Amino acid sequence: MILIFLGPPGSGKGTQAKRLTAKKNWPQLSTGDMFRANIAQKTPMGLAAKKFMDDGQLVPDEVVIGMIKARIEDPDCANGFIFDGFPRTIPQAEALDSMLAAKGLKVDRAIEFKIDDSELVGRLSGRRTCTKCGTMYHVITMPTKVDGVCDKCGGSVVQRDDDHESVIAKRLNVYHAQTAPLVAFYAGQGKLKTLDAIQPMDMVFEALQKAI
Repeated sequence: MILIFLGPPGSGKGTQAKRLTAKKNWPQLSTGDMFRANIAQKTPMGLAAKKFMDDGQLVPDEVVIGMIKARIEDPDCANGFIFDGFPRTIPQAEALDSMLAAKGLKVDRAIEFKIDDSELVGRLSGRRTCTKCGTMYHVITMPTKVDGVCDKCGGSVVQRDDDHESVIAKRLNVYHAQTAPLVAFYAGQGKLKTLDAIQPMDMVFEALQKAI
């Protein structure tokens, strides 16, 4: 099973991908993780990506697809995998389809985590992250026991720069302009399933399992 999770930042797709990975043993594939791994290992793709990143440029699609092509050949991808945060544009989706087709594979489902922008601003602006272990909290729905201190490791819990309201608005604009058209792309292929991501996490996970 090859899945693509679509949704704006804060829609919960990353959290649900982790839950599905734990249950099905399908790895969650993040291009950010791939970049870091390839750069650390100094692979040809990693070195190419680093050059663009160091110059402040976007990594070209052919480099990203090359990393994905290598990653899905790993043994843990044999029974399926989940793309979290990729593709971001129609050209990336078309390139992904072509690469998978060359391997005799295809995307089985694209899952849209649908939620209103107003709800997302509240979710993200209230989000806090531990600088030491990465555990995430929320000032209203999941506060720390001691203000600013991580319950798990005692690290500092702060608001990330990209979780300020002005930045959130820009991130959402980018999503709607570039990534939202993928909803129509996968709907046209008959692969789209839409979930109401405003529901409690357990209900979203139940709907997700039914959708796949």
